[in-house]
Amino acid sequence: MQQTEFTQKPWAGRFNEPTDVFVEAFTASVGFDRRLYRQDIQGSQAHARMLARQGILSESECAAIVAGLERIKTRIEQNKFSWSVPLEDVHMNIEAALTAEIGDAGKRLHTGRSRNDQVATDIRLWLREEVDEISHAIRALQRVLVDLAEREAETILPGFTHLQAAQPVTFGHHMMAWYEMLERDLERLRDARKRINLMPLGAAALAGTTYPIDRDYSAQLLGFDRPAANSLDAVSDRDFAIEFSAAAAILSMHLSRFSEELIIWSSAQFGFITLADAFCTGSSIMPQKKNPDVPELLRGKSARVFGHLIALLTLMKAQPLAYNKDNQEDKEPLFDIVDTLRGGLKVFADMMAALTCDRARMRAAALQGFTTATDLADYLVRKGVAFRDAHEIVGRAVALGVKRGCDLADMSLDELRGFSPAIGEDVFAILTLEGSVAARDHFGGTAPRQVRAAVARARQALAASETLEAP
Repeated sequence: MQQTEFTQKPWAGRFNEPTDVFVEAFTASVGFDRRLYRQDIQGSQAHARMLARQGILSESECAAIVAGLERIKTRIEQNKFSWSVPLEDVHMNIEAALTAEIGDAGKRLHTGRSRNDQVATDIRLWLREEVDEISHAIRALQRVLVDLAEREAETILPGFTHLQAAQPVTFGHHMMAWYEMLERDLERLRDARKRINLMPLGAAALAGTTYPIDRDYSAQLLGFDRPAANSLDAVSDRDFAIEFSAAAAILSMHLSRFSEELIIWSSAQFGFITLADAFCTGSSIMPQKKNPDVPELLRGKSARVFGHLIALLTLMKAQPLAYNKDNQEDKEPLFDIVDTLRGGLKVFADMMAALTCDRARMRAAALQGFTTATDLADYLVRKGVAFRDAHEIVGRAVALGVKRGCDLADMSLDELRGFSPAIGEDVFAILTLEGSVAARDHFGGTAPRQVRAAVARARQALAASETLEAP
């Protein structure tokens, strides 16, 4: 058994032999948690300022710590910092470097805290920033969808239920449906952010500290809404990470659904849209192929986000209070969820901005499948026919159309009147695609006028959001 240098561990006083080399590598997290270096330094600087304010550190010690940490951050960002596996994690690496740089003052930094509350604080600081970045990325995609909706407010395509042609809708209306789905995603993230933005620092290992700390001041320095109310819960809580992951899973599911529609619409059988070449790839054997790889990959990446959510739930399901080493496993799923979402939102927005519609193909498809049948039933109801009777009448008319291979609008007036004498010459106005969509002229409807109204509301909301988010 190979063993590490005994003197390197800050906690080595209790132990009689050094850590096994394999165990050291197996339990170390510095390979991935070094990503938290900015938040770790930010939290440490705030902790030092609070300790000095409370008279636990001298002002000179605080100044040395804050300046030393700033220099270490610069070295990390310039790739001039040496990360050590024996020092286990980002916290001990930075603390050891600080002590080497400024001496005993560096050893005083950890007064009144533990790695347990330190790492919980770091994760919350990091995730808070990432939620803001993901929210900005959602807004960027929404702006693209709103532009597309306005451009295609009158473009008609079949709306589907059960993937069967149901009723004509406008492409702009469809894009605004995506917008609304993303709006709910944004609301979920913003709501989750409230519970992310609570400060564990000061909970120490699990029971708090005997030092006269000021947790409200630390929270103020770090931009937290307030300190966590219970020290046991503060260090062991990962609900905020699970809640974020759940919101992320729903967002990923939405991107997957969007992608599925793009894949279908861009197929030769549909031909509704064309994806720019920059977002597609070819086949190594079939020279004619143009594969929608970006939406396919986005559809696939939803699976890994779902998996990470389940992993985090499983990680926490049997843990007693308070902190346990299991929680080291919370970071990699979170990191990957964030990276996947940010990348997916960016590429989707770029892809949608370059998308083009084949309006003629969409309109031709909407003419198939008797998509104005419900309009004919509604017409009969307005003529005094009970809806269930109207439903049966139109069903018989559709059956004839299926048999003859023609649409309702292609039948003669006499043929239509054969199903109901209530049908008059004005029926053909409601059997057109344009008449069908225009008739749904109410809040939330697919009429072009309503699509433009929805676009105007969305633009107003986006502008208000930009104002609120401005520094």
